Amino acid sequence: MEPSAGGDSASAAAAAAAASSSGPSTSASSSSSSGAAASGGGASANHYLAKRVLHGSAVQHVARGHFRSEHLSEVVLCKETSLELVVVGDDGVLQSLCEQSTFGIIKDVGVLDWRFKHFGIWPEIEGKEILVLLSDSGKLSLLYFCCEMHRFIAIGNIELSKPGNMRDQLGRILAINQDSEWVAVSAYEDEFAIVHVERSPHVYGPNKEIVEGAKISHAVYKTNDICGTVWSMCFMRTHCSTKDYFPVVAMVINRKGSEVNDLAMYGLVPNDGGIQHISYFLEPGPLALEVAEIPQLGGFAVLFRAGDILILDLRDPKDISCTNSISMTGSLAGEQISVEDSCRGLDVDDDVAACALLELRDSGNNIMIDDNYMAIDGVDNLGSMKSRIICSWSWEPEAARGRPRLIFCLDNGEYHILEFNWDTEGVKVLPESVHRGLPCKPLLWMNRGMIAGFVEMGDGMILQLEHGRLVHKSSVQNVGPILDLAIADYHGEKQDQMFSCSGMCPEGSLRVIRNGINVEKLLRTEPIYQGVTGLWTLRMKRTDMYHSFLVLAFVEETRILSVGLSFNDISDAVGFQPDVCTLACGLIADGVLVQIHSKGVKLCLPTAYAHPEGAPLTSPVCVDWYPDVTISVGAVGHNIVAVATSNPCCLYILSVRPLSSFQYELYEIQHVQLRYEVSCISIPEEDSRRSPVAVRRAFGRGKRNNLPAKVDVRMFAVIGTHKPSVEVISLEPGEAFMLLSIGSISVNNSFGAPVSGRIPESVRFVASERFYILAGLRNGMLLRFESETSEEHYLPDSFYKESSTHSVNTLLQLIAMRHIGITPVGLVPLSDSANSDIILLSDRSWLLHASRHSLAYSSISFLPASHVTPVSSMDCPSGLLFVAENCLHLVEMVHGKRLNAQKLSIEGTPRKVLYHSDSRTLLVMRTGLTGASCSSDIVQIDPNNGTLLSRFKCEPGETAKCIQIAKIGNEQVLLVGTSKSTDRPMMPNGEAESIKGRLIVLSLDTLGSPRESSSFVPTSNLSSSSHTGSFPEIVGYATEEFSSNSMCSSPDDVCYNQIQHEQMAGHMRSLTHVTFAGAVLAVYPYLDRYVVAAAGNALCVFGFVNENPHRMKKYAISRTRFTITCLKTYASRIAAGDCRDGVLFYSYHENLRKLELIYADPAQRLVGDVALLNCETAVVSDRRGSISVLSCPRLEVSESPEKNLAVRCSFFMGEIAMSIQKAAFKYRLPIDDETDPVLESAYNCVVASTLLGSVFVMIPLTSEEHHLLQDVQERLSLHPLTAPILGNDHAEFRRRGIPLGIPPILDGDMLVQFLELTGEQQQAVLNDMPSEKGPHRSISVFQVMRTLERLHYALN
Repeated sequence: MEPSAGGDSASAAAAAAAASSSGPSTSASSSSSSGAAASGGGASANHYLAKRVLHGSAVQHVARGHFRSEHLSEVVLCKETSLELVVVGDDGVLQSLCEQSTFGIIKDVGVLDWRFKHFGIWPEIEGKEILVLLSDSGKLSLLYFCCEMHRFIAIGNIELSKPGNMRDQLGRILAINQDSEWVAVSAYEDEFAIVHVERSPHVYGPNKEIVEGAKISHAVYKTNDICGTVWSMCFMRTHCSTKDYFPVVAMVINRKGSEVNDLAMYGLVPNDGGIQHISYFLEPGPLALEVAEIPQLGGFAVLFRAGDILILDLRDPKDISCTNSISMTGSLAGEQISVEDSCRGLDVDDDVAACALLELRDSGNNIMIDDNYMAIDGVDNLGSMKSRIICSWSWEPEAARGRPRLIFCLDNGEYHILEFNWDTEGVKVLPESVHRGLPCKPLLWMNRGMIAGFVEMGDGMILQLEHGRLVHKSSVQNVGPILDLAIADYHGEKQDQMFSCSGMCPEGSLRVIRNGINVEKLLRTEPIYQGVTGLWTLRMKRTDMYHSFLVLAFVEETRILSVGLSFNDISDAVGFQPDVCTLACGLIADGVLVQIHSKGVKLCLPTAYAHPEGAPLTSPVCVDWYPDVTISVGAVGHNIVAVATSNPCCLYILSVRPLSSFQYELYEIQHVQLRYEVSCISIPEEDSRRSPVAVRRAFGRGKRNNLPAKVDVRMFAVIGTHKPSVEVISLEPGEAFMLLSIGSISVNNSFGAPVSGRIPESVRFVASERFYILAGLRNGMLLRFESETSEEHYLPDSFYKESSTHSVNTLLQLIAMRHIGITPVGLVPLSDSANSDIILLSDRSWLLHASRHSLAYSSISFLPASHVTPVSSMDCPSGLLFVAENCLHLVEMVHGKRLNAQKLSIEGTPRKVLYHSDSRTLLVMRTGLTGASCSSDIVQIDPNNGTLLSRFKCEPGETAKCIQIAKIGNEQVLLVGTSKSTDRPMMPNGEAESIKGRLIVLSLDTLGSPRESSSFVPTSNLSSSSHTGSFPEIVGYATEEFSSNSMCSSPDDVCYNQIQHEQMAGHMRSLTHVTFAGAVLAVYPYLDRYVVAAAGNALCVFGFVNENPHRMKKYAISRTRFTITCLKTYASRIAAGDCRDGVLFYSYHENLRKLELIYADPAQRLVGDVALLNCETAVVSDRRGSISVLSCPRLEVSESPEKNLAVRCSFFMGEIAMSIQKAAFKYRLPIDDETDPVLESAYNCVVASTLLGSVFVMIPLTSEEHHLLQDVQERLSLHPLTAPILGNDHAEFRRRGIPLGIPPILDGDMLVQFLELTGEQQQAVLNDMPSEKGPHRSISVFQVMRTLERLHYALN
């Protein structure tokens, strides 16, 4: 997305802020009309679409399992409102496989191991483990990973309660027994259930037809006799007879009115099916927290308490005994924890129970999360508790038989391992201290001795157990919580980056977040490469690991450079004809290269000067072949060359044969005249033709893996024609280009007329789990063709030599199509493999995931490029060379990285961040600093390398609360609001505390700029026409030289850079300040000459006498009922966010020097942040997880101001947004031929960041677009492939807490699933509408795709 500011580097947010400070200065009426005019655009403020562009990264639950196949091991990260499937490599790097929204809030997670049960019952889930989710839907959701759709799909949703988000309804904790047959589920309090789950097979009819498909069968047994809060539970294997109790559940319960927790045993009585209480166990001592069964030691459990661990014998649930006590109270890091053989009562400090109380969290309407909902606003360091409480634990998955091991983490960051074993004397425990670091929750012991720990407000870690110690392997990025966000244009690349305040002390950091797949910039040339028409890299031999030659084609020139430490021009030593434009080139045989140009084909043997294994000759050996007409396109394969001519339309096949040493002949095999001109040719690699079944085997998911790997496949090529069509032709000698398969390109618009520009620009054969053909068209469309195959073959029968078919018996079917731009689409594979991912070049660069279903691609975080080629060298084995803006860019794409975010560690907690466009630096407000000088400050930071340029320290005991940039006269200043106390600025009920605060004005005119070293430094020089010398103008990105971001670093290394405190340029200069009788929590510039500040519940307007920033004067004041937490202005409108009364609109009358309340929120709202779109419309987030658009279209207001704001539309995110910004994005749309080809749209979007680390973008829609997409959304929410996996009502979830009658904001996460479906599935979704929903409305797939593609293009 390109900010509408145009060529300057100002952020979109800054542009919006600048717009807000201009406008009329008299009355509310005049300002209203100005705001209405400013809103502009065809989209209405009543219609919006909200899309999550960055999924949350704060992990609440984690599970390991074999979800894709029994041979593969993965980890599922549950992030409250989304799921992410990841794998951990041998190097400890976490790589993301897929991520999807759940459209609900996850409460707990488990795994059913059904890999080796009931074979033949349900083929889709055989060999896979089942993911079990408990959520606010009130259902127990069973999910399997669908490899075809590349996402989790529900196979069963067992209803437990309605609506499922109440405190006394089932849906908080789950436990699964060892046999994966029973699931225990509890509510927050009072209710508990045991569920029996199993798979039922298909029901067949008399003719072996499936009458009823396989399904999940279940039985639910409930009880509400607990009378307390369930803290933890687990299944136990006991010595009870199955006739008495089976299964048996142990749970930790806090009885109502009790100060201690009990261990209670419950069992299911098989006869009457009821749950009965068996016994209680209460050992004097600390507060019991959790209980877990010890694997392999049936009947024994560990009871985690606040300060110790008890080993319990539960083999007889009616007679529970304690065998060991492991004390934690006196242990230090590195020392062994003590083990006692018996349990003795321990003294419990009063703070222990208070600190260990269960934290209840629920997003339901009926539950108050916490009275002190402002906890995130005032606490910088939660501190350490007096007792040593176990905050997370995990069992070893591959423990030695009879010797299970448990790793656990204490709240002070100590990690310990307990090894259990059984002998004649009972259970023995061997403790061991292995690590000290940050406390983690959750914790997961994985295979190969690796352990994943996730920090609540910082980066997690992957640890390796080596020789009794934990060794750090890699970091797991977590950008949550995002406390503030700033948006700015990435200099020179016309796309945005976001600067976020992430984490809290001691893990606070700044993150530079960019959309798409991360690209590490390594080298760049000067802009001297005008007119590049082609770019290729070649190997000297097919078995070479690295490339040897880089071929650059210009309009009338071809150059060849060596690939290595230096790129030298070796054109003369290779032998390519230099004064022509190369159309294609390649390696035809080991040591033999081929160049195709418009006049002919040239075969070359490079000399030893060009390559060490070249011919030992003074000049290269060259052989030419010339046709009678001009060549238009061509391709090179193994021992074969294909070229096509345009007038007449002919296709030639050439081959090569050796005559003697260093002597070869290039000869014609055959040629044929075609009816239509060939637009592009692609010859698949030999491996993909000769052994495609082996390719499928590599996926491990083929249904016919018992087929022999050796198959005799015809040599073939894929061509695109001007018919237009995609055709597969045989290249076998003597078959006269037999047509093996054909696919017609017939794409119509919404009116049924064919679209123009349907000629293929590039084609490619892909051998994934099933083969398909990709075609990139000249009009910016991407098509995927597939064909039906027999049970015996991977490819159609006509592709095999055994087939005697001499006519086309296989048609390529158009499976999916997408608009990815308006310029021709180029297809460039990342490697020579037939199943490698592919770079798509059009208006911008995308990465197509070749193994995915339909057409799935992600944007590449790089500027638009005209050409690209993979380049592999010893120094950079996985590089890419882009041609963009007349420069060559050598980059490395790290598409396995989970987040495209650079980390700048910063001391304390970063609370606010602003982007200063003039200096291209960041202004950051920090709190929670350690040191005697100050605990809070404002710093200026270079975003390129983290250098601290200048600083302003608050007074001792003073805490900065807000910052904002303003312009007073000709001078830029920074407004800083502070609190003179470290206590919270407000009471839990929202009223302001009686503490003082200051409004400080700092000068920005003396801000230092980033050092010159952060710019590009040329190291050599060479003109583009020269044929000798080194690679021209190699430039290092000095600003990107981070400690773990160097050339060819690990693809998932966190881009990390410690903020530099040395060599600071200076201190920010204070101009003036004003003291308030309240903490200044919000400040904002107003009308270019005023400042609005909120101190406690007071809203004040200040001015500067004679535009002198040293002389500030108060002009007006108004008070609210509760504390004002946020402020925004637009023209003459002021929007104040009251922490309980919602949004209040004010206008300032200059003549009367009076603030007037114009509009008020109709309901109480716990405001998170607010953004003004115009004088009449505001977007506000609340601390319940919703975001709403409020406005009043009337210009004259006569009613009471208590009822004059209306909620226009709302959206429940399920996450709390603490920062909302208005940003005007400008982007070019991928459009068809019926629209102006230079059409651009500028939208006033809204960007919101959340405490879980998510970023949402809201885009306004026209009423027609909203009506269309709302209909599509409703159908998607009901279709089995796209419905919420938690089994809940999508509309109910997104409208949670929203009054009836308020229009919804459309869910972009739901709608974008439409783009992931095949054409047939898309049509099925649009045709599938329940009769009870009213009359069926016909919707065109083309119309929906066109609308969604524009939105998808903008959001990426």
